[in-house]
Amino acid sequence: MDRSSLLQLIQEQLDPENTGFIGADTFTGLVHRHELPLDPAKLDMLVALAQSNERGQVCYQELVDLISSKRSSSFKRAIANGQRALPRDGLLDEPGLGVYKRFVRYVAYEILPREVDRHWYFYRHRSCPPPVFMASVTLAQIIVFLCYGARLNKWVLQTYHPEYMKSPLVYHPGHRARAWRFLTYMFMHVGLEQLGFNALLQLMIGVPLEMVHGLLRISLLYLAGVLAGSLTVSITDMRAPVVGGSGGVYALCSAHLANVVMNWAGMRCPYKLLRMVLALVCMSSEVGRAVWLRFSPPLPASGPQPSFVAHLAGAVVGVSMGLTILRSYEERLQDQCGWWVVLLAYGTFLLFAIFWNIFAYDLLGAHIPPPP
Repeated sequence: MDRSSLLQLIQEQLDPENTGFIGADTFTGLVHRHELPLDPAKLDMLVALAQSNERGQVCYQELVDLISSKRSSSFKRAIANGQRALPRDGLLDEPGLGVYKRFVRYVAYEILPREVDRHWYFYRHRSCPPPVFMASVTLAQIIVFLCYGARLNKWVLQTYHPEYMKSPLVYHPGHRARAWRFLTYMFMHVGLEQLGFNALLQLMIGVPLEMVHGLLRISLLYLAGVLAGSLTVSITDMRAPVVGGSGGVYALCSAHLANVVMNWAGMRCPYKLLRMVLALVCMSSEVGRAVWLRFSPPLPASGPQPSFVAHLAGAVVGVSMGLTILRSYEERLQDQCGWWVVLLAYGTFLLFAIFWNIFAYDLLGAHIPPPP
């Protein structure tokens, strides 16, 4: 029986008077009596819907949305208010799963704080489209690093090589008019240690986030962190260049960590406190390393070393914009009031930074090192 026939049968037998409501118990009996092909997870959702109704009924439109793999706005609001809980055991008890479904279950517990959301994501998740954005960015960064490493014959502290800063990808204050550099600097790295740190976090945190929240949201968050990083450097550290994808990486990490803290009681990822402490230690040590290279370079250099401010700007973007993006993995951003506030604040910052880069350098008489 196809989906349309199933819906017609339900309406004819359970709602002949077109009241718009269907008894949940009666519907469940119909499913078992006729052996209708309805996903058990959707039956769980049906029971969860009925639990919030005094008469144990479900709105027919909600049932249509459920069978059609959509969730109504009232269901989303109820989930947000914590009014409905699934009677099914936790996903951790799900037996007989393959390797990929185990990974999906791991992602659900790693990212989502509510059991009802974890069930919904687990049962409606599809492997297509795959999380290609973070994987593609990481692969491109590795390829660019290998190309420059082989060309310069240098794999650490690459910024000390006189030819490195001549790359058309590096952001340099003397090349501010080449606007693409405010984004493309994310493909360049100081050395193997910075690339390894960024690539590891992008794959460990970015890929699960992209699997749950989708390519559009995570790419927006990552690129917003990258762009905010270079623009903030151009305002606060006007003589310094920028390399590395740390702005985007810190946006992802800070957004995820803030989401875990905000939903601490609901998160079921193992050893969450220990993992958070380790993440904070690693992020702090990376910022410390960047500060040391900026102000106490171990080798003589022809100009200022890359700024560390991009790390901090990415973290601010993650906490502000990221929390809004990750608050509901399914609700549309345009339906959230907080999203428009954050978007307005970010747009205001972009406009200020653009005017700053056009006028402030000349007005302040900033001494910029000659571009390579």
